[in-house]
Amino acid sequence: MNLDDQLKHLLRGTTNVVSQEELKKKLLLGRTLRVKLGVDPTAPDIHLGHTVVLTKLRLFQDMGHTVVFIMGDFTASIGDPSGRDTTRPPLSETEIENNIRTYQDQVFKVLDPSKTEVRANSDWLLKLFDKSNPSFLPKTLLRQHTVQQLMERDDFTERRKAGQPITLLELMYPLFQGYDSVAVKADVELGGNDQLFNLLMGRQMQKEAGQEPQVVLTLPLLEGLDGGRKMSKSYGNHVGVKDHANQMFAKIMSISDNGMWAYFELLTEENVAEMKALHPMEAKKKLAGLITARFHGAGEAQTARSEFERVFSKKEAPSDMESFQLLKPEMDAVELLVTAGLAPSKKEARRLLEQGGVQLGEKKVEVGEKIIVHSPLVLKVGKRRFKKLLPA
Repeated sequence: MNLDDQLKHLLRGTTNVVSQEELKKKLLLGRTLRVKLGVDPTAPDIHLGHTVVLTKLRLFQDMGHTVVFIMGDFTASIGDPSGRDTTRPPLSETEIENNIRTYQDQVFKVLDPSKTEVRANSDWLLKLFDKSNPSFLPKTLLRQHTVQQLMERDDFTERRKAGQPITLLELMYPLFQGYDSVAVKADVELGGNDQLFNLLMGRQMQKEAGQEPQVVLTLPLLEGLDGGRKMSKSYGNHVGVKDHANQMFAKIMSISDNGMWAYFELLTEENVAEMKALHPMEAKKKLAGLITARFHGAGEAQTARSEFERVFSKKEAPSDMESFQLLKPEMDAVELLVTAGLAPSKKEARRLLEQGGVQLGEKKVEVGEKIIVHSPLVLKVGKRRFKKLLPA
C-alpha cells in the first residue's frame, strides 16, 4: 500500500486522531512502529466489542508493525474509572491471573502472535514504589501532575456533582496507564472513545520523559445486539468470541438492519457501500459469515449458515440444542432464565418476560409464572436462544 492507502485503512472508523499529520510522519519513517494497547483483565471472556480495537491492531500488524499488548495486572487491581459512575470493585490477584490466561487465548484469535509483544505493567509500575528507583513515585509522577488536571475528566466531574466518592487510587489511574506508554516507548496507542483522557495522558508523560509522543487513535464502542447500549456481558447483548459457531452466527443475524453497518465498518474491511447495495438479509448473512469464519474457520461458518437457515427460515428447532435440568420440580420463570444462562440478571429476565419474548413449547411465559416440566420441553428466548428443559 502507498501512504494514502495506509492512512485510509488505518483511519477507517476512528473517531479521534491525535494527530493525523504525526501518524503520517511515523509511517514515513520506514521502521517498525510499536503500536500499544493496554487491557485490564477484569473479566475472563472477551466479546466482539473488545475486538474492534484488536481488528485495527491486526491491520497495523499486516502492514509490518509490532503490537505491544499490555496486560494491566497492576492497573486491574485499581480499576479504570473511565465511563464509571461508581468505584469498580477490586479484583483479587487470583482473579486477575486467571483472566490473563483466558484473555491471551482469545486475543490471538485476532492478533498475529509472531508480531505481538505481550507485557505486564506490574513489571515497571511496581518499581515506582521502590525508593532506590530514580523514578520513585513522589519524585516524578506526583510532582508533575495536579489534582485539578486529573479532575478535568468528565467521569470525575459527574461523580463529584452526584456526590459519589472518588478514591485517590482512581485519581492516579491515568498516571499509571500513561506511564505504560513511557515504559514500552509506544509510537501509537489505540483505545475506545472512553479511553481518550488516559491515552492523551500517555502523550504528555512521554513528552516529560523526553520521548516523541505517541499518536492516539480511538474507536467507537460497538453497539450491542439490543441496539442503543454498548455491547456488554452485563447487558446480555454481547457476542462472545468463545460462542459456538452456530450461536455466534445466529446472534449476529439478530442485529438490526441499520445497526449492522457499524459492524461492517469496525470489524471487517468490506466496502460498506457495496454491502448496502445487497438485500439486507444477504448483507447480514455475509457479515455473520465473515465474523464467524474469523473465530471458527470458513467450514464452521458455512455450517452455521446452513443451520441458521434451517432453524429460522424453516422454523425448526436447532439440532445441537443444549439441555438444562431443572434444579427443583417447580421454578420461578425469572430464576429459571438466569440459572439456565438465558439472561444475565433478574432485571434482564423480567424485561424479556414482560416483552413476551419467552416461550415454553407453544406457550408464552409470563413474569411470576412457575415452570413445571414433566417431560423434555423446548424453552425459547427471543428468536435465537433455545434450551431443552429436563425434569428435576
